[in-house]
Amino acid sequence: MFGLDTVVLAIIGLAALSAGALGYGVLYSRIEGDRRAENRVKRVKSAETDRSKATAARDRLNEVNKRRKSVQDSLKTLEEKNKENDRRNSPPLKERIAQAGLTISMRQFYVFSLILGLVAGFMAFVAYGSLFVAGGVMIIFGAGLPRWLIGFLRTRRMKAFLGEFPNALDIMVRSIKSGLPLNDAIRMISAEGQEPVRTEFKRIVEAQQMGLNIPEACARLYSRIPLSEANFFAIVIAIQAQAGGNLSEALGNLSKVLRERKKMKGKISAMSMEAKASAAIIGALPFIVAFLVYLTSPEYIMILFTDSRGHLILGASAIWMSIGVMVMRNMINFDI
Repeated sequence: MFGLDTVVLAIIGLAALSAGALGYGVLYSRIEGDRRAENRVKRVKSAETDRSKATAARDRLNEVNKRRKSVQDSLKTLEEKNKENDRRNSPPLKERIAQAGLTISMRQFYVFSLILGLVAGFMAFVAYGSLFVAGGVMIIFGAGLPRWLIGFLRTRRMKAFLGEFPNALDIMVRSIKSGLPLNDAIRMISAEGQEPVRTEFKRIVEAQQMGLNIPEACARLYSRIPLSEANFFAIVIAIQAQAGGNLSEALGNLSKVLRERKKMKGKISAMSMEAKASAAIIGALPFIVAFLVYLTSPEYIMILFTDSRGHLILGASAIWMSIGVMVMRNMINFDI
């Protein structure tokens, strides 16, 4: 009985297995077709996803390239303007007067120079009674002294701008971080800043009111203040306008760089002070010795001024001393 049940179960199992194999054989093509179709759908979806990713990546790359090209064009334009300004090593007198912070016109300057030259020449003629001396004094005081004064005031104003400009940038950084736009930050400096930064930023605001955008108005700062620091500021504003980014961080980094440059200039000035003192002593030593010899033995040294050979010696000495002074000057002057 037990053996019969086992045979029946085996037959049933074999029948079920045969039915399953038969069903699988019949449905195999359909199952395999569905599986292949599902695989194709997955590949198509994957390809569409990859294509969309590639398109997005290509779009981002194109956008970055366009932005980079825009920034490069802006920097190239600024560089060309700066090169054009640098070619004029000596700007016109009108620009130097404006850079010195004076509001006089060219006519007023020439009238003042003429009056000063005439007064100085008349006083020299009264004192010495020589037209030659009076003419030389008139040229010195009428043509040389006013221009030297303009150069002195211009240099002093540039130094004052360098001393106050980093503080103005720090104020702009804090204003932008607090939520103010760049225009309001520039107006704040033009209203509450220290001279001469306040006047220059006020001109930037006036340029914006005339229709210029902020990068163009800031680029004009370099023509009024021909310093590399003003050029850096214009470049930072131009890059931010073209490429975007964190303006407060960029201005903060610029302020830090300007302070480090100022600190480096101070260190170089202190380190070269000994060389400058040595150069001054060496340059003044021949004149001091000649003056002392003149006081003790005037007949001994007057031969240099009365004999033709002395004139030749004085001329050669002047040439060699000028060469030595120029060499020492180049050795102790550093550009940062």
